[in-house]
Amino acid sequence: MGRPGMSDVVKQDLWRRWRAGESISMISRALGKPPGSVFTVLKHHGGISPTVPVVRAGHLTAIDRETISRGLEAGASLRSIAVSIGRPASTVSRESARSTTHRRECT
Repeated sequence: MGRPGMSDVVKQDLWRRWRAGESISMISRALGKPPGSVFTVLKHHGGISPTVPVVRAGHLTAIDRETISRGLEAGASLRSIAVSIGRPASTVSRESARSTTHRRECT
């Protein structure tokens, strides 16, 4: 069946302890995992804890994209869609062009 991995919560604890300066042995005892497993996680990331991806404020959310898609399907103008999601019309226009291009490539 293979060896069970570490949950995200355990990995967060591992990285917290590593940043605090604990050794691999100390971390493995605290987590109840073999030192080799702790080492493997650390080695995979070069000993540097991975950063949490941050979504920029200017990026469209999935809900925004869905609203744009539904508005375009309903025949609404780009400006009216933009007003409904609180974005500039140029943003809606770019998203419309992207989705149109994507649809052509997929067919």
